[in-house]
Amino acid sequence: MSGLQEQTRNQCISCGINVAGSNAAQFDCPECGHQVYRCAKCRKQSNLYQCPDCGFTGP
Repeated sequence: MSGLQEQTRNQCISCGINVAGSNAAQFDCPECGHQVYRCAKCRKQSNLYQCPDCGFTGP
């Protein structure tokens, strides 16, 4: 995997910040299984996210 792909993969899906080394959540999309990352702030505020693969939206 290239450096750019790795960096994109480790961004919060809600706000886009880099979540490497932070108190982030990593989980699979409930619909398609795509790997999702969320930062602690977006999780705490229940900010919505949308899966880039299937379009599933969740809090």
